[in-house]
Amino acid sequence: MALNSVNLDHMKKFLFLMIALSMAIASCAQFSKLKLPKLSTGLSIEEIGGGLKEALNNGISKGSDLLSQVDGYYQSPYKIFLPAEATNVINKLKMVPGFNDLEQNLTLRVNRAAELAAQKAKPIFVKAIKEMTFQDATNILMGADTSATFYLNQHTYAPLYSEFQPIILDALNEVHAADYWETAVTAYNKIPLVKKTNPKLDDYVAAQALNGLFAMIAKEEIGIRKDISLRTSDLLKKVFAKQDKK
Repeated sequence: MALNSVNLDHMKKFLFLMIALSMAIASCAQFSKLKLPKLSTGLSIEEIGGGLKEALNNGISKGSDLLSQVDGYYQSPYKIFLPAEATNVINKLKMVPGFNDLEQNLTLRVNRAAELAAQKAKPIFVKAIKEMTFQDATNILMGADTSATFYLNQHTYAPLYSEFQPIILDALNEVHAADYWETAVTAYNKIPLVKKTNPKLDDYVAAQALNGLFAMIAKEEIGIRKDISLRTSDLLKKVFAKQDKK
């Protein structure tokens, strides 16, 4: 009985040792997994995230600065044209005194509104970038040429739109575009047998202005990824050097 008791005691100690060893191995494996982003890129998650945020901040600053200038939208590839619904209004009213240059005047005023809004949009975008987590940083860095812009669009477009729309409405009112459009639509709707039109001009312009701004950010991101001379800081050079090798 004594021998069996000793053997049983040894067996318990052996099993306990094996369990402890298995747990240690599992912990080491888990720790190794946590370190993979550092080992695979040579960069910390903080460095990757910081570089991406700097790149996006640069794109937003440059994009909003360019688009917020006079003719920033109006004389650029991001010019905002009138919504499709406006065609019927313009065609019916172009022969009416006072409305013969409706399309040109309204298009100019719409773009002026977007240019004014772009001046106020930067802090909204910057705040959104500051709140971006580092979770997907490595995938974004090693992804497509506009991965960061796509990520920003997917994660911030809806809340940005809700904040951007009233800015556009204020800007439209500031250049009297909303009143101009309302006057034109009211006159159009008085014409017999026409389909009544009442497009939400602020919604339309807000969406077009945001699309233009995101397009500018994408352009800047592609530039930083492709053109080494645009990497104006040590962090940008260090971070984007890794995606050059992908």
